[in-house]
Amino acid sequence: MQKQVIEYAGEPVGIVVPDDNRLKFIAVKFHVIDLDEQRFGSTDEVKLAIHDHLARSNAANPALA
Repeated sequence: MQKQVIEYAGEPVGIVVPDDNRLKFIAVKFHVIDLDEQRFGSTDEVKLAIHDHLARSNAANPALA
């Protein structure tokens, strides 16, 4: 697998690159920077982590939602 763009809500938010049989997420948008360089088993895991992260962030800061 080569690098792959990860989109969330139609917006590119990062890429994943292969790393030791996992996928390393590289964030390109500030609102997902907390996930930068984390490793995941699949692109679906990355997207779920992004969704969960943004849901927690929005719950903590409703003005940003």
